[in-house]
Amino acid sequence: MFKLMLPWVQLCIRPTDPSTMSGIVIPMLEAVIDVVPLEQLAVHFHDTYKQALSNILASLQMGIGIVDSSVSGLGGCPYAKGASGNVATEDVVYMLNGLRVETNVDLRKVMLAGDFICKHLGWSSGSKTAIALSRTTVHASKL
Repeated sequence: MFKLMLPWVQLCIRPTDPSTMSGIVIPMLEAVIDVVPLEQLAVHFHDTYKQALSNILASLQMGIGIVDSSVSGLGGCPYAKGASGNVATEDVVYMLNGLRVETNVDLRKVMLAGDFICKHLGWSSGSKTAIALSRTTVHASKL
């Protein structure tokens, strides 16, 4: 077995099926980790079936340290039929904060950016966290 060393390159695992579940993600990552070092891997998940956060958690538990996300879940995938959008950065950061994972990301600033972009596009936020937190007062430790 050999390890593929790609200096200055990052390989992002992006399953195109928007319904990908954690049970599929783990064996997929195990196969890739056999040939590509963890520090060169990232993951990117769509949130069509609300599987992205569980997929991200499974990936983090496998040792992945880089996760793609999108403010307010904006964007989509032209290759995956039915993919409604990317996982929202706000939702990922909120989950990581709850797990006490240091991100150095200011959730309030991300929420403000998402609100600004969505208002200018005339779209609703795809972030469950942003929607919930905009309706309630939350303890500062949750942000």
